[in-house]
Amino acid sequence: MIQADLNVILPELILAVYAMIALLLAVYSTKDKMGPLLVWSTAGLMALLALWIAGSGSGNNVAFGGMFVDDGFSRFAKVTILLSAAAVLVMGQDYMARRGMLQFEYPLLVSLSVVGMMMMVSAGDLMSLYMGLELQSLALYVVASMRRDSVKSTEAGLKYFVLGALSSGLLLYGASLVYGFAGTTKFEGIIQVAQHGEVSVGLLFGIVFLISGMAFKVSAVPFHMWTPDVYEGAPTPVTAFFATAPKMAAMGLFARVMHDAFGNAVSDWSQIIALLSVASMFLGAVAAIGQTNIKRLMAYSSIAHMGFALMGLAAGTVFGVQAMLIYMAIYVTMNVGTFAFILMMEKDGKPVTDIASLNLYSRREPGKALAMLVLLFSLSGVPPMLGFFGKFYVLRAAYDAGLAWLAIAGVVASVIGAFYYLRIVYYMYFGEEGDELDRNSSPVLWGFLMASAAVMVLGIINMFGVEGAAAAAAATLVN
Repeated sequence: MIQADLNVILPELILAVYAMIALLLAVYSTKDKMGPLLVWSTAGLMALLALWIAGSGSGNNVAFGGMFVDDGFSRFAKVTILLSAAAVLVMGQDYMARRGMLQFEYPLLVSLSVVGMMMMVSAGDLMSLYMGLELQSLALYVVASMRRDSVKSTEAGLKYFVLGALSSGLLLYGASLVYGFAGTTKFEGIIQVAQHGEVSVGLLFGIVFLISGMAFKVSAVPFHMWTPDVYEGAPTPVTAFFATAPKMAAMGLFARVMHDAFGNAVSDWSQIIALLSVASMFLGAVAAIGQTNIKRLMAYSSIAHMGFALMGLAAGTVFGVQAMLIYMAIYVTMNVGTFAFILMMEKDGKPVTDIASLNLYSRREPGKALAMLVLLFSLSGVPPMLGFFGKFYVLRAAYDAGLAWLAIAGVVASVIGAFYYLRIVYYMYFGEEGDELDRNSSPVLWGFLMASAAVMVLGIINMFGVEGAAAAAAATLVN
C-alpha cells in the first residue's frame, strides 16, 4: 500500500529529497559558491520532472486514502509550475550573482516552495491542502526578503508574512467550519454534503472563509493589498517568480477546492467568485494607470489578470475550467518574457524600474523593443496576439454560463487596462530623449524574451496543443 502511494507522489518526493540533500551538501561544503551550480541543477531537475509528468499519460490515481490526487488537472498545473519556476531560476541567476544575492538557499527555497505548489494542486483533503499551502508560503516569505541590505525587501517579506498569516487563519477557520458541518475533511465526502439547496448556513460561511484565504494567494481584490509592495520590494527575479508559478498553483488550488469539494453547489459560490473577479479586473486596470514603477505596474497587472482567470472559474463549468487553464498558461508565458525584459533594464550596472527610462528605447534596441511590444499587446488582449484568445476563452465561458454581465464588465476592464500597457509602447517608440539604458547582452534573457514573444505570435495557429491538454485536464476535474 505504501509503495503504491509513494509511486503516486514520486515527482514531489524526488524534488523534496533533492532539496534536502543539496541543502546538506551546501552547508557542509562550499556554501554560497554552490549557488550557480544549484540554480542550474534545480532548474534542470524541474524541467525533467515536467517532461516526465507531461508524458506520464492519462488516468486518475490517489494516494494516502484520497488525500493526494494525481489526475489530468493536477498534471497540467504541475507542468506549468515546474517549467515556469525553472525558467525564472535560470533568468535570474546573473542578476542575483552580480548583486551578491545568489546564496545557496535561494534555489533550494524555490524548489521547496514548488513542492508545496505541486501538493496544492493535488490536494484531495483540507489537511493536505493546508500542508501544501504553508510549505509554499513559508519558502516565499523568505525569498521575498532575500535582499538583506534593502529596507524595501525586508518590508516586502514582513508584509507578506503578516498578511499571509492572516489569510492562513481565515482559510483554517473556514476549513474548521466545513469540517464541523460536513463531518469530514476529504473533498469526496464534503461534495456529498454540499448539495445545492441543502447547504447549511455554517457550511456556507466555511466556503466564504475558504474563498477568502485562497483569494489572498491569487491577490484578488480585496485581498490584494500586499501585492504592489512585495512586487516592488523583492529582488526582480523573485518578483518574476511571484508572478508566475505561485499564481498557477493558487488558481489550480482554487479550482480544485471549488469543484472537487463544492462542485454540487456551484450556484452557492459562483456569485462570490464573480464579485472577486469584477473587483480585481477593475482595480487592477484603474490603479495601474498612475504607476511609474514597472514592477508595481506588473503587480496591478497581475491583479487584473487574476480577475480574468477567476471569470473562467466563476462559470462553474468544464469549459470554464478549460478557459482558466488556457488563460493561466498564456499569462505565465507572457510574464516570463516581460520579466526577462525588466531584468535587462539597467543603468550603470544598477537595476532600473522607472517606466520613463524606456524613452525611445526602440532606436537603441529595435529587436527587444519589438518583442516587448508584442508581449504588451498580448497582455492587453490586442488581436491577433495569443493574449486576446486567452481573454476570449474566459469571456465566452462566462457568457455561456449565464454571466453576461460579468463578460461585459471584463471587456470594459480590458479596454481600460490597455491604456497603461500601450503607454509603455508609446515611451519606447515616441518618448522624449533621455538617459540611455545599458545595452544588456545576456543571451539567456534575450532568449527568453524572444521565445515568449514568438509564442504570442505563433501560438495563434494551434496554441502548441495547450487547448487540447486544458480540455482533457478540465474534464478530469469537473464530472
